[in-house]
Amino acid sequence: MAVQKQQIFLESIESNRGIIYRICKLYEDDVVFQEDLFQEIVLQAWKAFGRFRGDSKFSTWLYRVALNTAITYLKKDKRRVEKNSLSISTILQIKSEENEEEKEQIESLYKAIAQLNKIEKALVILYLEDKSYEEISEILGISVSNVGAKLSRVRNILRKRLNPIPS
Repeated sequence: MAVQKQQIFLESIESNRGIIYRICKLYEDDVVFQEDLFQEIVLQAWKAFGRFRGDSKFSTWLYRVALNTAITYLKKDKRRVEKNSLSISTILQIKSEENEEEKEQIESLYKAIAQLNKIEKALVILYLEDKSYEEISEILGISVSNVGAKLSRVRNILRKRLNPIPS
């Protein structure tokens, strides 16, 4: 039975590994730290897997574990200095096939997202992943109306950062 549980977990992680990679890239721009964070997320997911009851989709549960792990991991890692922008190489990896103007827009967007607090980043990544407000609510443990209010506020913040009014 333990081997079967392990196989189910490994298959589930493999089919949802993109979730973990996106969260690692969003919360950490250093490739070495991304790898450490990825391993920490998988470890925490394995530790919590026995409590996964299937009340939600595995991907929803994994988002919650990954986001909570990323936030906790970064709070605990006092050796590192908080960074306000992602590296250009990371941004270009995300959409390498885009033209230069689109690359600049993507770079600006990710720099603006990187300046958000950890919860706001989580909201943005889930929204960009086309998660419904209900799914975001479940993953983050906040009400659906709170999701809408917070997303509205974050959109305004990003809009102002991306399109500053000249003085």
